[in-house]
Amino acid sequence: MQALENYHGQKNSSYPAKLKKVRKLKIAVIGLGYIGLPTAVMFANKGHQVVGVDVNQSVIKRLNNAKSGIEEPFLQEELEKAVKQGNFIATTEIALADVFIITVPTPSKKDLWKSCDLTYVIQAVTSILPYLRANNTVVIESTVAPKTTESEILPLIESVGLQVGKDVHLLHCPERVLPGRIIHELVYNDRIIGGVTPSCTEAGIKLYQTFAKGRLIPTNAATAELAKLMENTFRDVNIALANELVKVGETLEIDALKVIELANHHPRVNIHQPGPGVGGHCLAVDPNFIVATASFATPLIKEARSINESMPVYILTKVEEIMAHIGGNKITIFGLAYKGNSDDTRESPAMTIYQSLQKQSPYEVVAYDPHVALDFVEKDINTALTNTDLLLVLTDHSEFRKIASKHIANMRNKLIFDTKGIVQHVDNEVSIINLGNMHTLKEVSIMT
Repeated sequence: MQALENYHGQKNSSYPAKLKKVRKLKIAVIGLGYIGLPTAVMFANKGHQVVGVDVNQSVIKRLNNAKSGIEEPFLQEELEKAVKQGNFIATTEIALADVFIITVPTPSKKDLWKSCDLTYVIQAVTSILPYLRANNTVVIESTVAPKTTESEILPLIESVGLQVGKDVHLLHCPERVLPGRIIHELVYNDRIIGGVTPSCTEAGIKLYQTFAKGRLIPTNAATAELAKLMENTFRDVNIALANELVKVGETLEIDALKVIELANHHPRVNIHQPGPGVGGHCLAVDPNFIVATASFATPLIKEARSINESMPVYILTKVEEIMAHIGGNKITIFGLAYKGNSDDTRESPAMTIYQSLQKQSPYEVVAYDPHVALDFVEKDINTALTNTDLLLVLTDHSEFRKIASKHIANMRNKLIFDTKGIVQHVDNEVSIINLGNMHTLKEVSIMT
């Protein structure tokens, strides 16, 4: 492995094979959402005393009653274990700690490039300043624009008379987990440890090695920041390529999904799957943080964002064409979450499409999502499908892969528009349109 010092532009030396065992620490995790809570309980279940801090009093009460409130495999069990052992407590108050981990949201601003809004990060860091002491470690896990840790966070910390790299350690350790696999990936994924100085990086490695079994890869903070953004930008650009291929395929009357399947047989090709758009707190947001810091150097990233942001409108246009073709009155939407087997609707293109149809179309629109607990979501699949003319699949939940014939029987027109390419053919009475065969719509025989 390349030497730790070399990642900071200093001389090579042998990287230590084993670091000194970490003592049991008091860790404060600021922000108890989709990333903060799993991170907190993983540290707690390795014996550290963890204080989870959040501004939402209802969240605090729920967590102290060992109820996660987040749909994520194994998270509930891990939280129960941490609370039962007395290693985790949630509170609204900051206290003295050895380590402060910032996991608050970084939404986009409403400016031209949708740049990174650091409001919550700055508030979180400012809140810990009165409690910082010598030998503390401050970790920014929140996704931020390149050079944020050094240009924005370091001056704040040093404003209280502590020198970063000497008195306290400051680093950026971006989360790299997939919703639905967060607990597993927190442990087994490789992790980037980006310190402001080499000693900061080493402190981060000592910290995360207490539960992480993947490689802990040392670098500097700015490189870690850009690496995290680039991981999600790569996927966003790849999805944009697939979405553009959908439009090419429709124009040329060629099945784009089949093209992707065949192209991916090449050992060096991996085209992602197209869909109704890109959502979530990462892929739909992070590329803009790069663009905002290097606008003239990022035409490809900007174009990819534009393509993916256009997909909900594209899907809405196709829905109008389908409804005109069948003369339908009711649309049933399957899925509002931005990804399968998740309850997360942040930046969800499915939600955008649902809201647009509700506000602007003349049709009755019903949403069904077994993972999303919102008041307007129909809870009964039979009611959702009764007398519907079009089943519009917008999320790849496992439940949607096989739709029982008894449910389809409730539909007026047995037509499915599957924007995720997941629905398996139910029976010969069902017609399925997807992003590969939209050019065949006029050939579809509508069963009533």
